Amino acid sequence: MAEHAELHFSRTFEAPRELVFACMTDADHLTHFWGPAGISAPRDRMTVDARPGGAFTTVMVNDADGSEYPTNAVFDEVRPPELLIWTESHTGMRVRSEFFALGPDRTEVRIHQTFVPEAFLAPEVQAGFSSSLDRFAAYLAGLAA
Repeated sequence: MAEHAELHFSRTFEAPRELVFACMTDADHLTHFWGPAGISAPRDRMTVDARPGGAFTTVMVNDADGSEYPTNAVFDEVRPPELLIWTESHTGMRVRSEFFALGPDRTEVRIHQTFVPEAFLAPEVQAGFSSSLDRFAAYLAGLAA
C-alpha cells in the first residue's frame, strides 16, 4: 500500500562531510538550495533546531505562481556529522539522511524516506527532489570555490 511506500536517494558531493552536514542543519545555508528547481525557500520562513525534538519547518514558494508548500517536521535523531532523522507531522513521512565521508573532500549522502505519501511517488515529484540535490551540489561547489 502507498502509506508504506519507501524511496531511496543517494548523491555524492565534492565537499567535506562536516560541511555537507552543516549545510543541511543551518537555515542560512538551506535557504539557498532547499526545494526543487523553480522553488524558493525564504530564510524568514524557515526554522531548523537540529536536536532531538527540535523543529524543522520550511515554506517553499513556487517562483512562477507563488504557490506555497509548507513542511513541518520534528527531528527524531541528530548525530553530527553522520545522521539526521526527522518525521513530517503533516504527512507522517520519516526521512533518514546518512552522511558518509569518502575522503577529505567527498561525501555520500543516502536518503531513505518511509511512509511516503502517494503524491510524492509521482515521477515529477521525484525528479523535483533530484533537482534539489543538484541545487545542493551547485551550492556546495560555490562554497568550495
